[in-house]
Amino acid sequence: MKSIVVTDIELRSRWYANRREKLTVPCGAVLTPAAKDFIRENNITLIYGSEIPEGGFTVDPIPKENGKSLFVDAITGEKLYEKRENYTHLRGNLLVPKTHPQIRFRGRLDSLAAEIIQTQVTANAEGEYELVNALDEILRFTRKILSAEVNDAPFGDLTLLGMNSGELRHRSQNVRESFGIDHPVPSYKQGAVCAALNRLRTCVRETELAAAEAFPNSRIDIIEALNRLSSAVYILYCRKLSGSYGGGRP
Repeated sequence: MKSIVVTDIELRSRWYANRREKLTVPCGAVLTPAAKDFIRENNITLIYGSEIPEGGFTVDPIPKENGKSLFVDAITGEKLYEKRENYTHLRGNLLVPKTHPQIRFRGRLDSLAAEIIQTQVTANAEGEYELVNALDEILRFTRKILSAEVNDAPFGDLTLLGMNSGELRHRSQNVRESFGIDHPVPSYKQGAVCAALNRLRTCVRETELAAAEAFPNSRIDIIEALNRLSSAVYILYCRKLSGSYGGGRP
């Protein structure tokens, strides 16, 4: 049976959607060490199914040569018979250095997801439950970007916070019209929630720059998605400052 590589990035993109306790992977799947760590750390039960789940994992089989698994340096084309410590899976049996721009981009997405969760912790502590729920949508959108990149699939619908791409851009650029305030200048006086939202906005921008470096001539859909994600976080920041959030219950 041919083996299929399943990486931690792919598992994250599936698990983060609804944090299921069980995940299905194809029969004969080979998990990378990082994938095994991710499963153990999050108490996930793997089910080896006969079919590839909808949406697909990396399905390029690991070929064999002289009885050994054959990997390929995606940059040089060099044959490799074991994964070097400073290399990781790009897709299938294709390996790249961990400093590869696409791997750095995936790392930035991972850090961004962590920052969103930390912002939720801050908002929850301040009783801003409506904002916590809005940040849940921001988090799902971020994980959708990760899934689209890992699976080399189109991003799709750019709707976020009930707004399409054009509406997100318009509201973030026309703050006076949208929220009745001027474009805010960040300050500690705005409080912990606004400080966290502003920091989150800068993290989205850093992730967008990583995407532009990783995909200088492609994946405009991902770069646009990150652009609108930045707009959405700025909108949350302006909503908070203008008093649009009233707390509510989780």
